Amino acid sequence: MTETDDFAIIWNETLNQIRSEIDEQEFLTWFNLEFLGADEKEFTIAVPSLFYLAQIKERRYQAYIEGKIEELIGKHISLNLVIKPRTEPLSPPAAETPAGEDSSTAKEAVKAKPKKEKHGQLRDDYNFDTYVVGENNSFAANAAQAIARNPGINYNPFLIYGGVGLGKTHLMQAIGNYIHYTSDSKVLYITAETFTNEFIAAIHESTERAKAAFKNKYRYADILLIDDIHFLQKKDGTQEELFYTFNTLYDSNKQMVFTCDRPVSDLKDFNERLRSRVGRGLNVDLQPPNYETRCAILRKKADASKIVIPDDVIDLVSKNISTNIRDLESALNTLTAYARLVGKPVTLEIAQQRLKDVFASPRQSNISIEIIQRVTAEKYHLSPNDLKGKKRTQSIVYPRQLAMYICREITEYTTTEIGQAFGGRDHTTVMYSCQRIEDLIRTDPTVDSTVQSLIRDIKDYSVKS
Repeated sequence: MTETDDFAIIWNETLNQIRSEIDEQEFLTWFNLEFLGADEKEFTIAVPSLFYLAQIKERRYQAYIEGKIEELIGKHISLNLVIKPRTEPLSPPAAETPAGEDSSTAKEAVKAKPKKEKHGQLRDDYNFDTYVVGENNSFAANAAQAIARNPGINYNPFLIYGGVGLGKTHLMQAIGNYIHYTSDSKVLYITAETFTNEFIAAIHESTERAKAAFKNKYRYADILLIDDIHFLQKKDGTQEELFYTFNTLYDSNKQMVFTCDRPVSDLKDFNERLRSRVGRGLNVDLQPPNYETRCAILRKKADASKIVIPDDVIDLVSKNISTNIRDLESALNTLTAYARLVGKPVTLEIAQQRLKDVFASPRQSNISIEIIQRVTAEKYHLSPNDLKGKKRTQSIVYPRQLAMYICREITEYTTTEIGQAFGGRDHTTVMYSCQRIEDLIRTDPTVDSTVQSLIRDIKDYSVKS
């Protein structure tokens, strides 16, 4: 046995002892570590992402592991943590071969087992293998995988929120698909709109049997996935029904996953009891992907399409489309459709030509809160600091509210982020400002004209900058 083997044994024993001391879910989530090598002074350990590395240090797991190693061997050895993204797909652990049975017999048994049919409500391609993880979504992805392995344990309920086209539904359905294919759990996926329509239909039928059938359908689920719960705003009856469904499932340790376009605290006309229950679980947000992640997404989807997309085209699209994953996919679909229909390879020149209107769209411009503040302030002969300051004179409050409203309308920033950018204001202040401008638009046509004029100026400024 080599010295490296000895160190590997020490490392494995360290993890075994830690696993016996802490919660199983905590271990599965934060000790997904890979031993790379060691010497007398240092163990080199791989972690899957920068976020993971930061969490291990912030939670003092590094010191905990080093202390455990010292207990085992009687001397201090440091951990050298390096980032090494996982390349293997998330898949259920392979079953061990029973004693007395050789591997060939075990393989035959696996072959004989019928393949589970596709889930009727879930897209088969929405799984963890096809979900590209980057800095913008690593926390959400790690949490989703932990939930998929052990549903209903710690992170329940689980809320994924963020702007349009950022992968919320993909991640939610990946959880559902994993559980569906690896267990006998009853997985239900539904949009909030469909949930509402089914509830209304059950009421209109006016029979106890119809009402009971609706309730039983959801209250006897093992895994309940509800997409776009922001649709439930102002729908008091549906919210009340979901509240009771939530309580039934939560008390039975059944996993619930929701998606929303904003933090649940930002929802208007939303049942306070339901808001509290959804907010009590793990809430994670998805941000627009950075350049490296956009490249990885395009490369993976290009490989899946079996169409050769050169690296310079991937680079071109990634640099010019920064809004969301859906827009990236749309651009790629345009190029792959061209390649199939025309029978020509995709080149940089062809990509520039076919996507020129997409690239020129102000929507793809890098519109920041700072740009919106600057353009709005200039229109009203103010400085951006006036909009971010504490003065509450009408000559400043109205432009400030306009700027906040426009931020909410044409960017993917949350109300919390907008409030921080306007001098650290609370998200409720942003919500009030947006509501104030919406009310003015309904009663005064000149306000809508002002808003549209400002938006045009902002988009023109962003294209030039």
